[in-house]
Amino acid sequence: MIVAQQKPIEEIISSLEGYKNILIAACGTCVTVCMAGGEKEAMELAALLEVKNKENNRPVNIKVVTLKRQCDMEFFDDIADDVNNAQVILSMACGAGVQFIAERFSHKPVLPGLNTQFMGVTRDVGVWTEMCQGCGDCILEKTGGICPVTRCSKSNFNGPCGGSAGGKCEISPDIDCGWQLIYDRLKTLGRLDKLYEITEVRDWRSSRDGGPRKVEKKDMML
Repeated sequence: MIVAQQKPIEEIISSLEGYKNILIAACGTCVTVCMAGGEKEAMELAALLEVKNKENNRPVNIKVVTLKRQCDMEFFDDIADDVNNAQVILSMACGAGVQFIAERFSHKPVLPGLNTQFMGVTRDVGVWTEMCQGCGDCILEKTGGICPVTRCSKSNFNGPCGGSAGGKCEISPDIDCGWQLIYDRLKTLGRLDKLYEITEVRDWRSSRDGGPRKVEKKDMML
């Protein structure tokens, strides 16, 4: 899932300066799970904004709506009337959701309420960790299901650097060496032979094709 964090309240207040009718759009998927941009967080933010603006003698009208997903256009029509009645939309989605809702309602300013962090997993209650950078050329079959691009601080493709010690990365003793994890996993699986397969250096520039990536499923397209 995509993990995000709410922007500092001072930054949000500054971005909303001059607007009196505000629509806060929560998102019901990833950012709800990581407790950053779901309905609960949006309602709490709305209450805080009302208090802060009242203290500054700048009363505002705030409405909160929750879309199932802001990365899917089919849910936008449900809030069309609310958008028309607002001066600005504060999106509590990831960066993709902010851009998509801005594309759909191009006649309204759309502001981000969150800082998108990474694609990750729920490691523990209130703890999320990065697992994938979406590089577009997955090699997990070679590395025991552990991503060297993400888990190695240097994104090394063919074994550890000389700075790891005791299974920890030289960057910080709190960071596991990604390649130590890969070695241990392959050893458990009886597949240490995979370490002899050389992965060529990746041309990151060409992997992006000079612009945003796109996936098409021809059998599903109208």
